Amino acid sequence: MKFKDFEVGMVVTHPPVVVTREDMLAFARSFDPQPFHVDEEAARESRWGGLIGSGWLTCALAMRMVCDAALKGSESFGSPGLERLRWPKPVRPGDALRLEATVDSKRVSSSRSDLGILRWTWRMFNQDDELVLELEATNMFELADEQE
Repeated sequence: MKFKDFEVGMVVTHPPVVVTREDMLAFARSFDPQPFHVDEEAARESRWGGLIGSGWLTCALAMRMVCDAALKGSESFGSPGLERLRWPKPVRPGDALRLEATVDSKRVSSSRSDLGILRWTWRMFNQDDELVLELEATNMFELADEQE
């Protein structure tokens, strides 16, 4: 999508993606090797009662979904950061996660007319419609082509 295509209030969606046990373990072994992410026996004995996916895996999946659903082919060139990142429910092996990204605001920078700023809230839900991720993201878009 192009910056001009985003509208305040619109919801960008991505269909469910199933999180496999193997993907969860591989990600956790590389990036978040806490026992409840990498050791099934330790996870069973933990407060979680079984293996759960790293929140950072959930963020990575959300980023992939946002890229596929909206940012691929756009003028987006990065983000200055995220706010209010939350993981209200753990992700379990076999969960089917879907994305809803709601555009909260859209504006052209007051100091640079070639810079578009989009703020949106990303939410991921599992197959039971339980919220597993919520964050507010800001994306920057190059508007030079639109200004000509």
